[in-house]
Amino acid sequence: MISKTRTTKETDITVSLDLNGTGKATIDTGVGFLDHMLESFSKHSLIDINISCKGDTHIDDHHSVEDIGIVLGSLLAQTLYPVKGMERFGSANIVMDEACVSCDLDLSNRPFLVFKLSPTGKVGNFDTELVEEFFRAFVLNARISAHIIELRGKNKHHIIEAAFKSLAVALRRATTKNERIGTPSTKGTL
Repeated sequence: MISKTRTTKETDITVSLDLNGTGKATIDTGVGFLDHMLESFSKHSLIDINISCKGDTHIDDHHSVEDIGIVLGSLLAQTLYPVKGMERFGSANIVMDEACVSCDLDLSNRPFLVFKLSPTGKVGNFDTELVEEFFRAFVLNARISAHIIELRGKNKHHIIEAAFKSLAVALRRATTKNERIGTPSTKGTL
């Protein structure tokens, strides 16, 4: 398990992860809905994750959500690159009741995010616009290309949770060991 701490005037975050874990999570971000999403992400990616965050949630949850994405993504990049002996590409369509969200990703070392989810407003006290902020921070700092696209759905909670689960399963598939591949790039490096 590797760890990283990031302290700013807005947040104090420590994240540990084990890419080859079993999906165990200890999450305390101060943002209940995000805790739930990150626990689900850990479970379905099979990445063991510990996250502790003390943020300025008396203002709102924005800084905590975005900064956790930054730290988690940068720590993932530290474990991934250079990519060797992994599938590299991953894809998943995840259904949660009426909702279905697709995630296609590439451990490309070239960050890019396509994000198309419809939820607006709130889920409980959580501003749904922060979902895109998390994914953008995570993807850019993990240096992956990810397309997270809602295929259908009505319930905001279901759509967002399906998005986190689809990212998790796609990432699990992309990091699957395959020693025959060596470096999965015609360039010779990622």
